[in-house]
Amino acid sequence: MNVERYNGIFYNEGKFSQVEDILAIEVPLAIAVNGIPFTVTMQTPGNEKDLVRGLLFSENIFRSLVEDPVIEITGVNEEGFISSVNAKISPELILKDFAGTRNVISASSCGICGKTSLDDANDERVSNHEILDPSLVSMMFDQVSSKQKSFQQSGGTHAAGAFTIDGELLTVQEDIGRHNAVDKVIGYVVNHRLLDKVKCMTVSGRVSYEIVNKAKAAGIPFIAAVSAPSSLAVDYAEEGGISLMAFCRNKKLTVYSNHSQVANESAGMMTGPVNQHLHVEKLK
Repeated sequence: MNVERYNGIFYNEGKFSQVEDILAIEVPLAIAVNGIPFTVTMQTPGNEKDLVRGLLFSENIFRSLVEDPVIEITGVNEEGFISSVNAKISPELILKDFAGTRNVISASSCGICGKTSLDDANDERVSNHEILDPSLVSMMFDQVSSKQKSFQQSGGTHAAGAFTIDGELLTVQEDIGRHNAVDKVIGYVVNHRLLDKVKCMTVSGRVSYEIVNKAKAAGIPFIAAVSAPSSLAVDYAEEGGISLMAFCRNKKLTVYSNHSQVANESAGMMTGPVNQHLHVEKLK
C-alpha cells in the first residue's frame, strides 16, 4: 500500500468533528550508481526500478535501450519501504553527465532540485512526423483517471501516462511528485521496450521546464497537461520540437508550441493550432 490512514479534526461552519483521511505516503529514496551516491528523492513507494531507470535516462546518465541496469535494494526502512537502491551499470555505458549532476535532496515536487546548474538546452529537436488528433486527448485523460488508484484513495498523488499516436494507453504511473511520475513512465517504457511507441505523455499538474526536458530526453513529441505551463516550458518545447498542450479539461485544450503537429479540424489534417497561442512581449 502506498497510502496510510490519518486522524484529523475537520472544521466546517463553526463546528469541529473527528475525521479519518487516507493520505499518500512520501518517503526518501537514496539512489546510488555503482556505489556512488547520486541523489535522494522524495517519492511514493512502489515501482522504484522504473523510477531509477527513468531518472537515469532523462538525466542523460544511462541511456542504453539494450542493456538493463541491475537495481539492488540496499536499504529498507522500519515500515518496510525501500529506502535505498544501487544501480549497477557497466562503467563504459555511464555517460559523462553523471559527474556532479546532483548533490543534495531532490524534493518530490521538484525535478531539478539538487542539481548543480540548470541543464544546458540541447539544440536537437525531437524527431516527429506524426499529427495528433486533439479529440483523443480527453479520452487519454479519462483512461489515466480510471487507473489512478492511489489518487482515488488519497487525492494526494500526481499521475503521468504514456500513449501511442492513436491514443492507446501504454502505462500510467502515480507518485506524490510530478517529476517522479514522469520518470516512472519513462522508466517503464524503456524497461518494457516500448519507448518507440510513445508519442504523447499526459501529466496531471502544471508543466515546468523540467517536465519538457524529460520528455525531450525520451523523444516524446507531445505533452498534454491538466494545468498551466510555465513560460520557459513553452519556449523550450517550441525549440525542441514538442507540441505542448495545456488546460486539457472538459474536452478543451490550448496548444502553446509547434501547433502544426496538432490537427486543426477546420483545415483537415493540416497545420495550425487548436487554439492559437498569442505571443506577447515579456513584461520588463
